[in-house]
Amino acid sequence: MAMEGEFSSLRFPQKLWKMLESSRFLSVWWSEGGKCVAINKDLFEEEVLGRAGPQRLFDTQKMKSFMRQLNAYGFTKTKRDDQRSASLPEFLAEEAAVSAHSQILYYYNPCFNRAHPWLVERCMRRAAVKQRAPGAAEMDESPFRGPDSQPGQ
Repeated sequence: MAMEGEFSSLRFPQKLWKMLESSRFLSVWWSEGGKCVAINKDLFEEEVLGRAGPQRLFDTQKMKSFMRQLNAYGFTKTKRDDQRSASLPEFLAEEAAVSAHSQILYYYNPCFNRAHPWLVERCMRRAAVKQRAPGAAEMDESPFRGPDSQPGQ
């Protein structure tokens, strides 16, 4: 089955999960024993976000936009403790990134845990909170009244 067919109908969290479970992607892996997502930033930009056309996996090609997507689904950036990973695949991925002087980003979401795959369904996109421009009228304020006007005047 072609890769685009595997990923095209999936929501963002499911796409990310499928990537983590696949051996095809070297830029992203489970960390902290399956509790965090580790991303080799430079390699991810090339390997995943650099895809075009039907091979494209996400709607964006920019790392900053991808990180906003992670945040929108409840992922928080976290620091990795200085301890080396106990698992060999994690250790090797981290060593490769360190030797290439790449930045490794770690993200955590309580509903995104390798040991509890059914929780991924709880990863929902948070409603965007629109920022109001300073001085913008409230919903119940009329734009035609001055700030000192009382309703009905």
